[in-house]
Parts: sequence; C-alpha cells; structure tokens
Amino acid sequence: MVTSQVQINQQLPRLASDVRNTVGSGLGGILDRAGLSDDMAGVEALLLERTVSRSPLIAAAGAHIFAAGGKRLRAALVLLAAQLGQYSFARASHPAVAVELLHAASLVHDDLVDHAQQRRGRITVHSRWDRDVALMLGDYFFGLAARELANEPDPRIIQFYTGAAQTMVEGELNPVVQLRPVDVARAQYYRKIGAKTAALFAAACKAGIAVAGGDNAQTEALGRYGYDLGLAFQIVDDVLDYTGDELTLGKPAGNDLREGTLTLPLIYAVEQGDDTRLEAIARDLRVKNEQVAQIVRVVIDTGGTARALEDARSLLLRASSHLAGFPSGAAHRALDEITSFILAREH
Repeated sequence: MVTSQVQINQQLPRLASDVRNTVGSGLGGILDRAGLSDDMAGVEALLLERTVSRSPLIAAAGAHIFAAGGKRLRAALVLLAAQLGQYSFARASHPAVAVELLHAASLVHDDLVDHAQQRRGRITVHSRWDRDVALMLGDYFFGLAARELANEPDPRIIQFYTGAAQTMVEGELNPVVQLRPVDVARAQYYRKIGAKTAALFAAACKAGIAVAGGDNAQTEALGRYGYDLGLAFQIVDDVLDYTGDELTLGKPAGNDLREGTLTLPLIYAVEQGDDTRLEAIARDLRVKNEQVAQIVRVVIDTGGTARALEDARSLLLRASSHLAGFPSGAAHRALDEITSFILAREH
C-alpha cells in the first residue's frame, strides 16, 4: 500500500511506463503523443494516495478496485480537454482524480445492484467481502470525490459532477423493459446509456476545459463531444458482450443476456430477425442460461451487432464535429484519435 508521498514519487516513472505500454498503440499511445503520459501517471499516483484509509477493510477493498487497473479514459478526457485551453496539471488533476473516483463508486454500487460476480476479470467487492463493504466502499469513493472537488475554486466543476452523479443513479433505475416496438426500445436504451455512461464522459470534458479557462460556448461544445463519445463507448461495450471473448471482457460473452440486460444489438436483432428464440425473448424477456450461446450467435448472424456499430460510428463522427471550433494541436488530434480508439475496441 502506498503510504507516503516519497513512495508515490518513487513510483511515478513506473506508472508513466505503464500508461505508455499497458494499452500499446491504443489509448496509451494517444496520450504519449499528446505528452500526457507523465501526468496520467501522476493521476494514478494521486488515486493510490487518496484511497488510503484508516480502516484496513476499506483500504483493502479500495486497493482491490484500483489494482484491477483500467483505461482511466475519463481522467484522460479531463486532461486532454484542459490542454485545449491554459493547461495546468495542478488544476486539472482535481477533476481528473474526482471523475475516476466517481466512476469507481458507480461500478461498485452497480455490481452490487446487478449481483455481478466479476469485473474486469476480478471478483467484485461484494463477492469477495460482503454487500455492506461494497455499499460503504462506494460511499467512501463518493466522499473522496467530493473532497477532491472541494480543492477546485471554480464552482461549475462540482456542479458538472454532482449533476452527472444524480443522472447516473436515475439511469440505473430506468432499464430497458421492452424490445418492441423498436423505436420505444431504442429510446429506452439511449436514455439509459446517456444517463449511466455518457453523462460522466460529458462532465469530464466540461470540467477539463473549464479549469483551463474555457468559456461557456467551449464548455458546452466539449460536453457535447463527451456525451456522444460516451454513447458510442457504451454501444461498443454492449456489442463486445456478444462478439468479445472472456479474456477481453473479464466476463463471459453473453453476460448481459444472463443478467436480463437488454441492449442495442438485441433490440436490432429482434427487429430484423424472425428466429423463434428471439420472439420468445421479446415476449417474456427471459433467457435461460443454456440458451445464451445460441442467442449470441443469432444476434450476430441477424446483423444486430453490425447495426449497433453503425450507430456507434455515426455518434463518433458527430463527436468529432464538436471539436471544429478548437485550434489544431496535439490535444485536438488526440481527442479525434480517441474516437478511432473506441471503435477499434470491437475488433
């Protein structure tokens, strides 16, 4: 466990190397070209420092979460958005750390609500310890995020994040509850992923440009970029649940079906296909465990995943269009490259 600033500073070169190498030419390469590897390592070190607790149980559970790693995409968006203005890591680090703490809190609570056994290939907190520990850890992370934001003098930042947190909770309680008609099902789906995923992406981008001196028009443009990026990110994630393998996903393919989560590939497959198995799902919204592999294949074969990816591509093009008013440079290029990185995840 990291217990001192000296130890954290000693880890910075290794953390920077991890940022460059963990995802190879993907996000790590994008951040390296933007000159942000060292600052992303600084964010990682701050996360380690902030999550140390006087409670051994909270400290162990927190270390379990952050030891699992992750892309830290939301923190990267904060720093890249800040680079479009008057960049200062001292300022941008607070919303960058806070957004990852908020994200971690939401994952711990989502896993608890969904009774998920694994996250990124690791056992979930409530499975390793118990429900009480997961509940308290999520609350602890929310508290840490609020404390981090208290260090930021611009009151808009905490408004962005508290608004996103409220929206995320509302999204968790508004699932997709039908597969037909397609317009209604798709509207339910977009409402859910807009709340659960895109809202925090938007808040991260808005916070980054705001701490760098961006005006209201720039802040809104970056928010729209982040929102569309977040929608596309979640669609690709849902496609991967059908097309990815367990090593990539950290969970078995078809996990959404097992948990009764209705996503865009299934919605489109039901609309386009005439398979009796899909008809049964549309009728009673239930999938038996032994049917999952067959349903996954049907959804792919009927074009459900391909059509969902077309939606993701359109959203990513729209996301890039929101950057048009910003000057060209390393940060602008990196934000454009991230749209390609998100789509490449489906391969």
